[in-house]
Amino acid sequence: ERLTLARQQQLSYQDLLLTALSDEATRRDSQAATLRAQRGDLDPAMQLELWDTSAKVTYDQALLNELVSLRFLDAHSHVTIVGPVGVGKTFLAHALGHIACRRGASVMAIKADKMLRKLLHARLDNSHETELRKIIAVDLLILDDLCLDPMNASESRDVSDVLDERHRAGSVIVTSNRGPDEWLATFADPLRAQSAIDRFTNRSYDLVIE
Repeated sequence: ERLTLARQQQLSYQDLLLTALSDEATRRDSQAATLRAQRGDLDPAMQLELWDTSAKVTYDQALLNELVSLRFLDAHSHVTIVGPVGVGKTFLAHALGHIACRRGASVMAIKADKMLRKLLHARLDNSHETELRKIIAVDLLILDDLCLDPMNASESRDVSDVLDERHRAGSVIVTSNRGPDEWLATFADPLRAQSAIDRFTNRSYDLVIE
């Protein structure tokens, strides 16, 4: 196709080579972004271009536009997406994750209860620190359905540790049916949790979907 185009437009050999190299660079970038999204367990169907704009939900469009710019990721700030079931919280969180992958960032998307189960099992085989480092190491962590149910002491400590460790070190997107002001009641150790929640909310954008 490029050879045909070059003949038709009488491109120089240099321009043909630059075009071919540009095609290859674009292909590799696309493959790399796809691989990062797969490694991060992002849902391929949850991308911003597939968002149903006719859905009967309301939210701050200007804030969403700001989040899409990923300036929050550059600043190591966080995002809380709050709303009832079925309004698209997980969709938008994964959509932001896909954009981050295209920008070259590493992403991990995980349900909060699944993360807590993984860390619990890791304690049993002495790999807790390794698992915790995996969660902390990514540029963007997406925690889905956080603080839906009361947590025991071990779970409370793990969530507090994750929020503490990622403070100023990386960004977190949290989706929840509860607002941050309701999270504290779900922790078994409110004193320890208060510090982690305060740090998180002080650097967090709050997107409310109704």
